[in-house]
Amino acid sequence: MNNGFKIFIFVTVVFVFAFSFVAESQPVEADTTGIYTFTESNTGIVDSVSKQKSARNIFARYFYRYLFSPSITYSGQDEFSLHYYRQMQGKTISKININAIDVFGPTVEDTTRKAKNWIEHAANSIHIKSNLNTIQRMLMFNAGDTINSELMYENERIIRSLPYISDVRIILEQDTVNADYVNVHIITKDRFSFGVSGNINGTSSADVELYNKNIFGVGHEISLRFVGHTNRHPYMGLETFYSINNIKGKFINISTGYMNTYLREGFSFVMNKPFITPSIKWGYGSSVIRMYRTNQIYDRDPLKTENPFSLSVLNAWAGRSFQINHNRSNSSQIVIAAAFSNRTFFQPPDMLPPGNEYFSNSTLYLAGITFTQRRYIKDQLVYSYGITEDIPKGFKNELVYGYDVNEFGNRHYFHLSFSNGNILINRDGYLYLTGGIGGYFMDNKFLQGQIQGSTNYISRQINAGRKTFRLFLKSNYLLGINRFEIENLNLSLHDEIRGFASSKAIGKQKLSVDLEYVLFLRKEKLKFNLALFTFADVGVIGSNRELIFTQDYYSGFGLGLRLHNENLVLKTFQLRLAFYPFHPDDMSFTGFMINEQLKNNFYSFEPQAPQPLIFR
Repeated sequence: MNNGFKIFIFVTVVFVFAFSFVAESQPVEADTTGIYTFTESNTGIVDSVSKQKSARNIFARYFYRYLFSPSITYSGQDEFSLHYYRQMQGKTISKININAIDVFGPTVEDTTRKAKNWIEHAANSIHIKSNLNTIQRMLMFNAGDTINSELMYENERIIRSLPYISDVRIILEQDTVNADYVNVHIITKDRFSFGVSGNINGTSSADVELYNKNIFGVGHEISLRFVGHTNRHPYMGLETFYSINNIKGKFINISTGYMNTYLREGFSFVMNKPFITPSIKWGYGSSVIRMYRTNQIYDRDPLKTENPFSLSVLNAWAGRSFQINHNRSNSSQIVIAAAFSNRTFFQPPDMLPPGNEYFSNSTLYLAGITFTQRRYIKDQLVYSYGITEDIPKGFKNELVYGYDVNEFGNRHYFHLSFSNGNILINRDGYLYLTGGIGGYFMDNKFLQGQIQGSTNYISRQINAGRKTFRLFLKSNYLLGINRFEIENLNLSLHDEIRGFASSKAIGKQKLSVDLEYVLFLRKEKLKFNLALFTFADVGVIGSNRELIFTQDYYSGFGLGLRLHNENLVLKTFQLRLAFYPFHPDDMSFTGFMINEQLKNNFYSFEPQAPQPLIFR
């Protein structure tokens, strides 16, 4: 406890000092998420449409007056968008025009901008723009339909969520002949679809990945990952995946993969039709995973075996959505779904009891009911760098029951989970709360159970001069109840303590608190946006038979730099220096890392297939 108290005091002092230094250096200005005003500085979006016609025609003059005269203030960018679309609510769509602009140079706000150097011009010439038919298949409205403001607002978000799309705008133009008709203009901006990634693990292994997120502009994805090891067979292996999204405009996605490296050998097939919008009535999916050689059941499983094993995993699910209020596309909904999952070990790992129960053959039948509501707020500079981000708000409460036909004895499963997001008044930042409890029941005993809870707070934008920063605060708690002896948690898998890698800090219960300040720099370096960050993480881990605050305390703090170009599909490049006071014996006091980081995702309130809570 003494070490834990020292860590708490130390981290508190560090962050009070850091916050005081940044916050007092410049006066705090108004939050950009609170007020959004249209002014004449936004006229680039008009120029993008008017370039298709003469600047002197009726449409250009009308559209300019419609958007920018007079200046109107709305409380939030999401309210602006809905207000904008609602002005045309109920009118008929006459025609739809789609304009894909260059990757480098223009933006959806100002499409008159040009590429500045030969590298950008060369990249624009190499890049194949998204096929207009591919974008059209993403539309949830057609010519002849009437304007549904909330559906159109949601459709813009869906297009923007595509991995190869940087940003999108949907612009409405009232027909100059008939006031009851509207022309829809869609401006899309691609990301440069080619990417490369790599990793070096000491002197023994390395990998490099080549991928394309938008093959030939049709939205297909392919990746090739070459994995090598100096003394494990095969010395040079390959992993390849191919994905097709939104087949025939039905929002059905499929993905196939083949793997043969020193880590694993097998193949996978996944088909999924998610509840991508509240208006979708049916969701379903299936997957097949066959591993001839692997040392973990699923990706990021904290439990890995010394000797490989062979298994197959078959999954299928289907669900039906029921709108509570049919008159609103973003209303609350109830989703009833069923699923099954079969896991068969053809060559189980060599484990002694009770470890072998974890690797049991089983078929799990599940049924669930989900009560959910979801909407989105537009903002910038949260997890991305200067592009529009869609921040979810709403709730999702889920009740799941299951029956496990298991070779070690049949058992029942049950869990209850809840989540709520963006519950702060006046939108002074974002706050997400989640929690759950669940486990198996067999012979009147509660087995492989868990209790979990988490919070995630993101502050509003704070402007200090020309700089913008945010505070990120996360906390997670997980308690295992009657877990198998070989099931252990750690503080590394989810970066509870960033860069922390210890095989000794394990247990059946853990608590973590992560704080981070991110300073977004306006100046670019070689077209890469920069962000400086400082962080302090505290983790507590140990037995589930004692109060969490009496367990072992660990911590990490440090600073770093992130670089990302939103015009590229590349991951975020990160340099980080960290210090670990009171570190375990198998770690050093300092750690320096240069790596790639996947973009953080917001919590999703989208209904999913019923599945057990994951203990990790």
